[in-house]
Amino acid sequence: DALLDNGRRGRAFTGSKKRALKSLADMIKGKQGRFRQNLLGKRVDYSGRSVIVVGPTLKLHQCGLPKKMALELFKPFVLSKLQVFTEATSVKAARRLIEREEPIVWDFLEEVIREHPVLLNRAPTLHRLGIQAFEPLLIEGKAIQLHPLVCTAFNADFDGDQMAVHVPLSLEAQLEARALMMASNNILSPANGEPVIVPSQDVVLGIYYMTSKRINARGEGMMFSGRDEVHRAYETGAADLHAAVKLRAGGELIETTVGRALLGALLPEELDFELINRTMNKREIGQLINACYRQAGLKKTVVFADRLMYMGFQFATSAGISIGINDMEVPENKPEILAEAEEKVKEIQDQHAQGLVTDGERYNKVVDIWSHTSDRLARVMMDNLGTEQVTNAAGEEVTQKSFNSIFMMADSGARGSAAQMRQLAGMRGLMAKPDGSIIETPITANFREGLDVLQYFNSTHGARKGLADTALKTANSGYLTRRLVDVAQDLVVTEEDCGTTAGLVMEAVLDGTEQIQSLTDRILGRATARPVVSPATGEELIAAGELLDEKLAALIEEHGVERVTVRSPITCETRFGVCRNCYGRDLARGKWVNIGESVGVIAAQSIGEPGTQLTMRTFHIGGAASRTGARSSIEVRRDGVVRLQNLKTLKHKKEKRLVAVSNTGELALVDADGRALERHKVSYGASILVNDGDKVKAGQTVATWDPHNRPIISEVVGWIEFEDLLEGITVEERIDELTGLSTVAVLERRRRPSSGADKEPRIRLTDKSGAVLHFSGTDAPVEHKMPEGSVLDPMLAAAWQKSRGLEEGGSKASGKLKVETGDVLARVPASEAKSIDITGGLPRVADLFEARKPREAAILAEHRGVVSFGQDTKGKRRLIIADEQGEEVKMLVPKDRPLNVFGGERVETGEMIADGEPNVHDILRLRGVQAMAEYLVGEIQAVYRLQGVRINDKHIEVIIRQMLKRVEVIDPGESGLLKREQLERSQVVEINERIEAEDKTLATYRPLLLGITKASLATRSFISAASFQETTRVLTEAAVIGMRDELKGLKENVIVGRLIPAGTGFHYHQERVRRREKRLEIEAAEAAEAEFATISPEDAPAVEEQPA
Repeated sequence: DALLDNGRRGRAFTGSKKRALKSLADMIKGKQGRFRQNLLGKRVDYSGRSVIVVGPTLKLHQCGLPKKMALELFKPFVLSKLQVFTEATSVKAARRLIEREEPIVWDFLEEVIREHPVLLNRAPTLHRLGIQAFEPLLIEGKAIQLHPLVCTAFNADFDGDQMAVHVPLSLEAQLEARALMMASNNILSPANGEPVIVPSQDVVLGIYYMTSKRINARGEGMMFSGRDEVHRAYETGAADLHAAVKLRAGGELIETTVGRALLGALLPEELDFELINRTMNKREIGQLINACYRQAGLKKTVVFADRLMYMGFQFATSAGISIGINDMEVPENKPEILAEAEEKVKEIQDQHAQGLVTDGERYNKVVDIWSHTSDRLARVMMDNLGTEQVTNAAGEEVTQKSFNSIFMMADSGARGSAAQMRQLAGMRGLMAKPDGSIIETPITANFREGLDVLQYFNSTHGARKGLADTALKTANSGYLTRRLVDVAQDLVVTEEDCGTTAGLVMEAVLDGTEQIQSLTDRILGRATARPVVSPATGEELIAAGELLDEKLAALIEEHGVERVTVRSPITCETRFGVCRNCYGRDLARGKWVNIGESVGVIAAQSIGEPGTQLTMRTFHIGGAASRTGARSSIEVRRDGVVRLQNLKTLKHKKEKRLVAVSNTGELALVDADGRALERHKVSYGASILVNDGDKVKAGQTVATWDPHNRPIISEVVGWIEFEDLLEGITVEERIDELTGLSTVAVLERRRRPSSGADKEPRIRLTDKSGAVLHFSGTDAPVEHKMPEGSVLDPMLAAAWQKSRGLEEGGSKASGKLKVETGDVLARVPASEAKSIDITGGLPRVADLFEARKPREAAILAEHRGVVSFGQDTKGKRRLIIADEQGEEVKMLVPKDRPLNVFGGERVETGEMIADGEPNVHDILRLRGVQAMAEYLVGEIQAVYRLQGVRINDKHIEVIIRQMLKRVEVIDPGESGLLKREQLERSQVVEINERIEAEDKTLATYRPLLLGITKASLATRSFISAASFQETTRVLTEAAVIGMRDELKGLKENVIVGRLIPAGTGFHYHQERVRRREKRLEIEAAEAAEAEFATISPEDAPAVEEQPA
C-alpha cells in the first residue's frame, strides 16, 4: 500500500528525517508531480532573462536586447554563418571567434537578428498579453529595454522587474510570432475590446499639460492660417503653449490653443480635430486611440500611438512639473468643519448616555457623521486646489483650472487620485479594523500636518491588513484562474453557424436612476438572433444573423429599441466547441472571430487576470450599518410617463391613494417613445402617489414608504377577529417609558413559555355576521399570520385590549373593528432583520462560478397560482399554491423565515417567497437557462464593476456554457438510458438522433448546472481531469471502466505532445482527419477490388454451357 500511495492507509512510512516517503501516486499528483511539473510546463533552451529598463526611443514593435545576451541566444545561427563566410572551417574555430568577441562576430549577429522576432515574457503571465513578440535591437549594457506603452499589458514597471526572452526557432514559429504575437498587432485587450496600448503617467501628464488653456497667456487671441504658422510662433516665443488662439482648419476658424494645434499635427487624416480640441485626460486619450483604431486602422494607430508618446514625454519634460510640500494646500476652514462634526458627535454621545439611542445606532450615526465630514473636507480642498481666480483681458474675474502640480497629476489621471489627495491635504479619514469593521474615531490629521502617535497606530492597523490581504489574494486569484482555464480549455470556435434561433435578450442595466451599462455597450460585437424591429414603425431595421458593429448599434439607439435578442455561447448548439455567429466579434481584433480561436482560454484569462484587483472583504452589515442612508421614497430624475410593471396595487379606501401589495413590481419611467429611462423596485406597502400613465416632472416624488417597518396590509373589507393572540404567551404589551404609549408586539419564539410554542398568532377577517371571508376564487380564508416581533397597529391594539376580557380561556377574540382595503394591520420592524454578512470581491466570484448554495437561500415559488396555508408541521409551515386548473403544489417553509407572501396572493413560478440570496440551481430549474444566465452574469459583473474593471459579458457566458455541459435524463424513452442519469448533452443528442432515425420515443432531459471544479472533473477527457485535481481518484476510476480519451481538448494534447487543436493547429488537425478519411476510403476501395479478384472459379456462378 505504501509503495502505491503512502499515507492513504494507516501511518505514512517515513524516511530518516521523519519525512514521509514519496510513493508512486505522489510522483504524479500535485504541483510537483509529473503532470503539472513536466508535462504541462517544460523548461526550454534558447532563453535568457534580465532586468528591464525603459526604452522611450523605441518603436512599438521593438525591444532593446543586450549584445552579450543576443550572442548567446543566437549562437547556433551565428556559428553557421561564420563557418560559411570566414576562414573558421570547423565549429571549434568558429566558437573560438565568438569567445574572443572578434568585431566580425557582431556584424554576423546583426545580420542573423534582422527580421528574427524574439518573445518577451513577464511572470506572472495572467493573460495572453503577458507574452509578446518584438524585433530586437542590439544595445550596450546588460538590461533589456522595453517600450513604455506595452508596460500596461505586461503589468511591468522599472523598479527592478525582470523579463525572460525566448527565441522562436522554426520558420512556422517565427511566422506566428510576427503575424499574431507582435506587440503592434495586440492593440486591443481581449477582455473588453478597448485599447491596451494607452499612454500612462508621464505621457498623460505631458499631453494634459500641452492641451490645457491658461487665461492671459502670451499670444492670446492671435490668428493663424495653418499649423506651420502656429509652430513657428511657438518656437520663436511669440505665443505661449497655453494661449487661446484661432486656427484655420478644414475651411473654418476654430478656437483652440497653441498646444492643441501642435498635437493636431500628429492626427491621422481620418480623425477630426475636434477629438483633441479640449483638455485631454487619460480616459479621453484612451477614447482617442480607440477611435483611431476603428476609423484609421491598425497601422496608422501604431504610428500615432508612438508619436503621441514621444510628444507626451517631450512636453512632460519641458513643463518641469515637480511636486513639493507647498502644493498640498490645507483648507483654511478645516478647524471649523471639524469642530462642527465634533459637536454633532457629542450630541449623539449624550443621547446614548441618556438611553435614547442604542449603542449600535450611536456607532452608525458617528461613523456616518465622520464619513460625511471627510467627504465635505475633500470637496472644499479640491475646490481650493483645483481652481484659481484670474482677471481676463476684459478685466472680469473668472475661474480657471489650477496649474497646481498635484492637482494636474490627479486630474489628468497620470498618478494619484482625489482620495489620495484627501489624505495629503484634507483628513486621513476613517480606518478599518482587520475584520472590516470601521474604527469610529477618525484620523483628523493629514500627512502634511503629520499624525500623532495614536493616529499613526490606527493607520498601521489598516495598512498592515492591506498587505496581508494582498498576499492571500494573489494565491486565491491564481487558483480561481486555474479552475476557470481548466473548465474552459477545450472550448474552441469550430464552425461557421450552428443555425440556432435562440439567444439572450439584452437590455440596458439600470440601477434605479443610474444607467450602469447602456444597451450599446452590451450588444456591440454580437450577432442578432432575431430581426431588430423599430418600436415606432414596426419596420425591420436589422436582419437576424447580422454582426452589430458601432454603426448598427447607433442605429438601434437612434430608433429607441429597448431590448435586442442576440446570439450567445450559452444557447449555441454546436456539438463540440462554439460557432462563429454565437460568439460574434473577436474583441482583440474588432472583427468576426476566426475559426480555431480558443475562446475558452481567453474567457478564463479575461476573468482571472483582474482577480487580484478584487477585494477579499466580507462586508458585515448589521441593522443599518450600510454606509448609505436608507431610502424612503422614489423621486424621478427626468420628465416622463409612469408605468407600473407587474405591480399589484390596492386603492386605499379613505385616503384614495394606491398601495403596493406585491414584492416583485417595478415603477418605470418611460419617454414619449416608450423607452425606459429609469426603473425602481417598489417594496410591499409603499404608497404610490401617481397612477399608471401619469406624466411626471423631474424631481417629483412618486412613491414613499417607511424604511424601518414593513407593513401588513388588509386587502379586503371586513371585521377583525384575533386568534392565538394571548397575553404573556404569544404577545406582550410594552409601555414606552418616555411617551407612556403602549404597543402590542408578538413575542419571538424563544421568549415564549412552552404553552405558546405551537401557537400561531393571526388576524382573521370575517363578514358582519362573523363568517370567515375567503379570497376571491379560492377556498383560502383571509387570515394574516403575525411574524415574530411584529407590532399591532394602534387601532387594532386598542380593539385587542378591549376584547381581552370577553372570552377568557377561549383562544378566539372578536374585536368587532371594521377595516377597509389598504388599512395597515401591523408592522414588522426592519431592525429585527438579522445582521448578515455580504460576501464581496473574490470569494463572491468564486462562489458564483462554483454554483454554491447560499447559506440562507431565498425560497422560490415552485408553481404559479394562488397562495394558501395548510396544516403546519413542527418547525415548518405548509404553503399551498393552486393554479386555475386546480393543480396544487405543497411547499414546506421553516417557521423562522419571514414570508413575502400572504394568503390569497397570486405568485408566478420562481417568485421569491422568503427573502435571501437566490440559489442558482433553483433559478435554472424554475425559470430556465435565460433567467439563470442573466442572474449569474449580472452578479459577477456587479463585483467587477465595483472595482472599475470592465469585462465583456461574452467571457462570463463562455464559462457558463461549460458549466451547463451536463444534463439529467427526465424520461429515458427508448434510449436505454436510466432515469435521473447524468451525462453530457452532446451524448444525449447523439443517442436521440440515432433513435429518431429508428422512429423510437426520444429521451427528455433538463439542463444541470455544475460548479467549475465539478465541471472540470466531469469532462470526457480523463487525462485533462487527472492533471487538474484528485489525480489518483480520476486515474483509478478511468482504469476501472477502461476509459478512452479522444484528445479533443487543448490540455490533453499538450500532455501527449501534439499540436493543440486551436489556432494554426486547428487546421492542421482538420487536415489530418481529412487525410485519414481519404486513406481509409482508398484502402476500403482497394480491399473490395482485391476481394473481387480473389474469387475462385469454383465459387463463380455456374454459366450454362452454350453448344458450340
